[in-house]
Amino acid sequence: MKILIVEDEKSLAESITAYFSETDYLCELAPDYESASEKIALHEYDCILLDITLPGGNGLKLLPELKRHKKNAGVIIVSAKNSIDDKIKGLDIGADDYLPKPFHLAELGARVNALIRRKKFEGETFLHIGSLQLDIAGKSVTILNKKLDLTKSEFDLLLFLISNKNKVVSKNAIGEHLSGDEADRFDNFDFVYSHIKNLKKKMTEAGSTDCIKTIYGLGYKFEL
Repeated sequence: MKILIVEDEKSLAESITAYFSETDYLCELAPDYESASEKIALHEYDCILLDITLPGGNGLKLLPELKRHKKNAGVIIVSAKNSIDDKIKGLDIGADDYLPKPFHLAELGARVNALIRRKKFEGETFLHIGSLQLDIAGKSVTILNKKLDLTKSEFDLLLFLISNKNKVVSKNAIGEHLSGDEADRFDNFDFVYSHIKNLKKKMTEAGSTDCIKTIYGLGYKFEL
């Protein structure tokens, strides 16, 4: 899962990044309005943590940009401006939640996890798809009661494909989801093919049907 942290307070941004990195989230930072606007236009995120007071502009003005670019990221406003007007306006124009500063990182983590489950998986913590059982919080997968030994990237890949079930997902989108800004530095996406190949092998060896389909020239699709 990938989070964009829109926050100009460096120490807080680093603390949030360290916290979520420990739970295997991929975090990207935007310290000002301009960089946040650029990242929102170019990339996909599962959740955006949005400060209101930013160098270069008001963070609330980024919410209409998400709609304009047809982005489906969940948004939690994280701001020291704790006025009821800011809260109501933010929620009215597209934010999903509001958490005033200061806050405990554990509470922020719980809200992010709940928001992603709600947006991506209808609030479920455990997914049952055919013979596959997936524990989102525990980051574990079983097939026919056999636990799969997946790497972090393989688990993230499977979860990403399931969240886009029955949709074709391009290699570029998968590469960006797994590596964030680093994807721009790769000459090709052979690493995506390698992760797909290893994940499919582990799933079929555990008894799963071939539910990850290669759509030649386009990408991959998770279907039953």
